[in-house]
Amino acid sequence: MIKKLTEGVYNVGAIDWDRTLFDEIVPTPQGTSYNAYIVMGREKTALIDTVEPYKFEELKKNLEDLGVKRIDYLISNHAEQDHSGSIPLIMEMFPEAKLITNEKCKNFEMDLLHIPEEKFNIIKEGDTIELGGKTLEFIMTPWVHWPETMSTYLQEDKILFSCDFFGSHVATSYTFARYYDKVYHEAKRYFAEIMMPFRTFIEKNIKKLREKEIKMIAPSHGPVFDDPEFIIKAYEEWIDPTPHNMVLIAFVSMHESTRKMVEYLSDALVSKGVEVKIRNLVSSDVGEVAMDLVDVATIIIATPMVLAGAHPNAVYGAYLVNALRPKAKFAGIIGSYGWGGRAADIIKNNLSNLKAELLEPVFIKGLPKDEDYKKLDEFANLIYEKHKSIGIAK
Repeated sequence: MIKKLTEGVYNVGAIDWDRTLFDEIVPTPQGTSYNAYIVMGREKTALIDTVEPYKFEELKKNLEDLGVKRIDYLISNHAEQDHSGSIPLIMEMFPEAKLITNEKCKNFEMDLLHIPEEKFNIIKEGDTIELGGKTLEFIMTPWVHWPETMSTYLQEDKILFSCDFFGSHVATSYTFARYYDKVYHEAKRYFAEIMMPFRTFIEKNIKKLREKEIKMIAPSHGPVFDDPEFIIKAYEEWIDPTPHNMVLIAFVSMHESTRKMVEYLSDALVSKGVEVKIRNLVSSDVGEVAMDLVDVATIIIATPMVLAGAHPNAVYGAYLVNALRPKAKFAGIIGSYGWGGRAADIIKNNLSNLKAELLEPVFIKGLPKDEDYKKLDEFANLIYEKHKSIGIAK
């Protein structure tokens, strides 16, 4: 399927309608796309990024249907194989093409794709390529989400080809972002699962891109944004260091004791005007959990004891939080035990990357009793006061 962005600029990538899991961990319930863009000048033609190798035939057909006889420049914005994987195949198809990327990306692609060093043409920040009436400028945007990532800017049409930056895992036949509630949701999921640990770098890169006049943002996953402010402002909201007056309780319960604690704590927090999200770590979509982490001020891991330790799913939940490094300011651990154990210590050890104040854990023996509910009331009040202290609760 060929999608026209403007005169001489087309998305010739591939749509993956039924891909349900990315990198063997990230759920993609809306499928995804691997966008590759042809830019045709009066004199020369450039292809920006490629597709997953198993989707190469779709890319090849689109190029043939568009009548592309020659590619002068093959530009690689990012070395990850869903974008770079078909570079060797494209270079076989168009042996005259010059492979353009930055030094770091070259090193990755030599390792990942076994492309010989002499095939690369290295560019730096601000370098340009003239196609004849269309000028491509290269902007380094590292750590969104790999260290070598860059963007390509088409000066005349003011289109930013941003690769993973501003992407969304959405398979769709339309060219430009529509149904903004759906696109916002999937773009936020994408940010949460992939971009959230790199908020500081994203902030710097957005400031750099703000120096350009941008009429379209063309990412390598999902639809193109012909209203670029929509997605830029969404990113600025997500990287804002001030969290919402919200608590995420991620829990596991084997025999209802921990669940009763979770439900009671939730009610106590809501009664104080604190929003609560509850996610069962056994059955919840990990992408939805990650999206919750974008906004919350406090994260609670709730777990029963299993063989004197935390439940494995609770450990996984803590590991996920630790890997994504959300902006939450506070964290807590609650749970129930039968004869004792080290659940709190195990969870704490899996939160070492989290820059949050760790509140005193609340563990009870067996089913919660009246005195245990009082502890949870005190815990809810402590969380509320902590939220007040940073100005997000009244």
